[in-house]
Amino acid sequence: MRVQFTLRCNECREENYQMTKNKKTHPDRMEVKKYCPRCQKETLHREKK
Repeated sequence: MRVQFTLRCNECREENYQMTKNKKTHPDRMEVKKYCPRCQKETLHREKK
C-alpha cells in the first residue's frame, strides 16, 4: 500500500524530491522541511497532488 509522490518547495514551486509513504498510516498530505537547491536554504516542502 505504498505510494510514490513528489515534494514541491513552497517558495519557488520547484519539484525537488520523490518519496514514498504508506497511505494507511499517513492519509493526509505530507509537509517536511527540506533543502531547496534553487532557494539555497531549508524551506517547507509539501506533497504535490
